[in-house]
Amino acid sequence: MLVSRRALGLELAADGFSFAVASGAKTPRVEAGLTLPFAPGMLALSRREPNITDQKGFIAAMREAHLRLITRETLVNVSLPDASGRVVLLDLEARFRNREEGLEVIRWKLKKSLPFDMSTVHLDYQTLAEKENGSVSLLVSLIARPVVNQYEELLLQAGLEPKLIDFTSFNLYRLFSPRLDISDDGAFVTFYRGAMTVLIFHAGVLNFYRTKEGLDDVQSLYREVNSSFLVYGDKFPGQAVGEVFCMAAPDDAESFRALVAEASGMEPVLLDLERMVQQSPTLGLDRPALHALAGSLGAALRSL
Repeated sequence: MLVSRRALGLELAADGFSFAVASGAKTPRVEAGLTLPFAPGMLALSRREPNITDQKGFIAAMREAHLRLITRETLVNVSLPDASGRVVLLDLEARFRNREEGLEVIRWKLKKSLPFDMSTVHLDYQTLAEKENGSVSLLVSLIARPVVNQYEELLLQAGLEPKLIDFTSFNLYRLFSPRLDISDDGAFVTFYRGAMTVLIFHAGVLNFYRTKEGLDDVQSLYREVNSSFLVYGDKFPGQAVGEVFCMAAPDDAESFRALVAEASGMEPVLLDLERMVQQSPTLGLDRPALHALAGSLGAALRSL
């Protein structure tokens, strides 16, 4: 009898965390999951300094939650808040001979434009497009080594082995990619754990990214979404958005859809996580509980 492959995902946020065990590939299935709060102040988001303020409490919380999952999986993909690092979309005039050369060129290119000491930053990149003239479009992720090293070291002390680390906005995209990838010129707008993110694609290539944390009122949220579309229109006047997709917690989903419609001038498609994943028959998560696993589920899918 074949045993389906399983993967473990962990999402960390300022207010809490979630674990998810997923299996399958074409239609992922949630095998186990839980969401728990952090003690106030345990995790303080920073792009420069280590984020965990209570290391012993963090390790204990990870161990206890992992035991409650009743899983043998210890290799874990981790989803970190976008505010713990930086994402840059970068166009360069020449391709690289190898990955090492690419990292060197990117560091040189960014060292004057970002408020980081590039020697203390962990950098990774993905090639989004290669053009006929030899230029390349890149998605570059940066996180300070003291930040990512602390996360990795404390998870190891908790008995977990970090495998792949990514920002939450891209793990949310991964969850809905079967639907989003159909649209070449689409925008994906999310409001998740108090953060708004806008991803806009042209010809299937990401060419606009914006995220904003700490939006606790409707006016601020509308202003940020509307500003994102205005900035995109000014920057790429010949690249119209064809479709808009949005996602928010079930209790806020309809009101957020209406807000995005007004802010973007287009009628958005409201994405539903229940249509993208199945649940183990013994799990029985309601819609809010399933939604709370979105970041950890997206992380788990990287290994399926």
